[in-house]
Amino acid sequence: MAKEIINIENAPKAVGPYSQAVKAGNFLFISGQIPIDPTNGRVLYGNVEIQTRRVLDNIKAIVESQGLTLNDVVKVTIYLKDIEEFKFVNQVYETYFASEPPARTTIEVSNLPKAVNIEIDAIVCFG
Repeated sequence: MAKEIINIENAPKAVGPYSQAVKAGNFLFISGQIPIDPTNGRVLYGNVEIQTRRVLDNIKAIVESQGLTLNDVVKVTIYLKDIEEFKFVNQVYETYFASEPPARTTIEVSNLPKAVNIEIDAIVCFG
């Protein structure tokens, strides 16, 4: 099975040796996104709600670049520095995945790249 590397302008450039996403078969694997504004490459610091919105907008841009929607997302993993902020993440998250949300795992971690509060990766299914 051939893989296709996905890199788009409307999402942050990779901050290390990885691709924004990889298409393999009927799946799109989106690398962990942190709250980086793709227009200027700067980290968006602030509360976890602001950071969650930026991260989900980045994921949405990658998904839509492939002619898909967030309804095609089948699995999400959320990495949080503070699990106590999970309720705030959920408030934002449910506005992006209002009906038939994907499977999800949430993990508290000790640290994240660039000292952000949240990172999210996703798996998307074509058709």
